Amino acid sequence: MTQTNTIAMEDLVSLCKRRGFIFPASEVYGGLNGFWDYGPLGTLLKNNLRDAWWRDMVLSPPDGPDGRPISVVGLDSSIIQNPRVWEASGHVEGFNDPMVDCKKSKSRYRADQLFCIGLKGDKEGRVYAFLEADAESRASALKKLGKEKKRTVEDEEVDVCSFMDLSEAERNLTVGPDAKEAGTLTEPRDFNLMFETFVGAIRSDDNRAFLRPETAQGIFLNFNNVVDTMRVKVPFGIAQIGKAFRNEVTPRNYIFRSREFEQMEIEWFCHEAESEKWFDFWCQVRRNWWESIGLTSDNVKMRRHDANELAHYAKDGCGTFDVEYQFPFTAPGFGELEGVAHRGNYDLRRHEEFSRKKLSYFDQERNERFLPHVIEPSAGLSRGTLAVLCEAFTPDPDRASKVYMKFHPRLAPIKAAVFPLVNKDGMPEVAERLFDELRTRWNVQYDAKQSIGKRYARMDEAGCPYCFTIDSDSLNDQSATVRHRDSQDQERVALDQVSTWLSERIESV
Repeated sequence: MTQTNTIAMEDLVSLCKRRGFIFPASEVYGGLNGFWDYGPLGTLLKNNLRDAWWRDMVLSPPDGPDGRPISVVGLDSSIIQNPRVWEASGHVEGFNDPMVDCKKSKSRYRADQLFCIGLKGDKEGRVYAFLEADAESRASALKKLGKEKKRTVEDEEVDVCSFMDLSEAERNLTVGPDAKEAGTLTEPRDFNLMFETFVGAIRSDDNRAFLRPETAQGIFLNFNNVVDTMRVKVPFGIAQIGKAFRNEVTPRNYIFRSREFEQMEIEWFCHEAESEKWFDFWCQVRRNWWESIGLTSDNVKMRRHDANELAHYAKDGCGTFDVEYQFPFTAPGFGELEGVAHRGNYDLRRHEEFSRKKLSYFDQERNERFLPHVIEPSAGLSRGTLAVLCEAFTPDPDRASKVYMKFHPRLAPIKAAVFPLVNKDGMPEVAERLFDELRTRWNVQYDAKQSIGKRYARMDEAGCPYCFTIDSDSLNDQSATVRHRDSQDQERVALDQVSTWLSERIESV
């Protein structure tokens, strides 16, 4: 059994609130469903993940299939684009989710994520709805079914089907996830996920615009600009990190499905004849990267999209692979962390058609003009942060904190802590000099309050990998005791070597 199967999501959420990783947005006003704020430690963690991605994919990208370095450049496009962009991309017409409302509880659900449990062979009994990839919702549906049958019902005794596949009569026998009686769920109807806004002082159809539902389109719009200014040659990539907004029908599972989130995307432009080679390349690179920053291979897998899951831009015969992670709320199943999609030349072709501007590329070596095909590794920065938090959460009843956050040193919000053992006898002065030296390179915390055990406990919950303590011996031998977060082992390090020692363990892993 993997680690994520054993942790309770409410324990992680509690720690994130207590230690300043994530807060509910607008909490003093009761919050706002689907929106979250990142606290001091959460901001550092998310930024470290973002910076690691940018370093490894843009500034120092991996070697390509031929063993030579690939070329990726960066971009930061506007959140609000000309509304015609979203007509060309297919979002105005096709970016819809089927929605179901519960007339009793006033809850709203994605119809394609709503499934039903009924006792095998029972054609006329009630069925109970639950949310896909939500273990608690499924368990609740099983419990309701067992209560109706006045016994415990096990998984193998039930049939499961999609709410979308039920007849009208069967839907009238369905009990919603938040309801106690049957027949309260409405028929599915389409719901566009884009947030509308207005540009300028007048609210009219002529001034209607949208918050971007993805960052990719800004890259496609700037394809010619990048080719003309950066001397790049196909194949090459354009990368972007930024916020996107989707008016999700049912935001849930903490920051996993929210209405405001961040993406880390690359659009890799290549010749059609080489597209499958690059698709396979990016699938492997992206899985390896998530494992390199601490997500264990047992909790990460690749899954090809089924035909009915493919987006409107997916190329026939190639489609999309998802990098999936086993979150606590999906266990024993998995949830999407990143998608690697073969978009074909759909986007450039559509923008050529709608803008009437040429977006083709002339390859001098091939003596050929063509619309490049696109491979898109699109990762969720918000979901990535959640996966890192889930992976790091490590219960340990023998510690004072009862839990520690086992962050990869590269991602840890606080890289090191410096403590004087007691706040007297010259120890604070030595500790402050060491702190001043280290904080010029890393985020380091100085703490002289309470017992050393309580200070260790605070740093364990913050995920700080190394704590340096200045004690009475330090004044004589000019060394500090370093305590390792994971093993709790301690060793002595010379004060003039601490910076080098720390660099080797943070920057070389």
